[in-house]
Amino acid sequence: MNGLINRAIECFVRDSYGDALWHEVTGGLGIDEAAFEPLMPCDPDVTARLVAALSARFGREAADLLEDLGTYLVAQPRSEAVRRLLRFGGVDFAEFLESLEDIPDRARLAMSDFDLPAIHLHMQGAGLYRVEIGRAAGAGLRFGPVLLGVLRAMADDYGALVLLDYLGCDAAREIIEVHLLDATYASGRDFDLATAGAAR
Repeated sequence: MNGLINRAIECFVRDSYGDALWHEVTGGLGIDEAAFEPLMPCDPDVTARLVAALSARFGREAADLLEDLGTYLVAQPRSEAVRRLLRFGGVDFAEFLESLEDIPDRARLAMSDFDLPAIHLHMQGAGLYRVEIGRAAGAGLRFGPVLLGVLRAMADDYGALVLLDYLGCDAAREIIEVHLLDATYASGRDFDLATAGAAR
């Protein structure tokens, strides 16, 4: 799984900050190019070192960097397949939230060795949800901040007005609070299940 994660980080950094910076960071770490082959197994420590080095290079918290990665995975044209996988979850953002628990299984259908942590959704009240993400042993990163970025991007995609708050983690889980203020705040992006979809 980590080869695919590392490739996603590579694409994010190259597209956002350029090839030169990417080569500077990976060259400094002495990481073998095989670590970025999506179907190749890779030591999770490589992913952890990579995230730490990028965080230091940008002077940013790792969680902020991973949140940007999550947004990138939905918003960039090259990630249209990820967006489509997520949009199958529902016709609006509320339905999408209700489908979050199915995402790990859907991801495994697309790629059998992509083992995402379990996700559990809890309704707290009108428009208020708590998302719990299991801690993925040996992944080399926390998925909570990545999912936070995905949720931000998907709210924009659906045109929903949402407040999101990463509440932290313990040994077993990470927690995100979602407050859906208006499901039809904006028009969102065009999407058609029968076609590739297009951004407005």
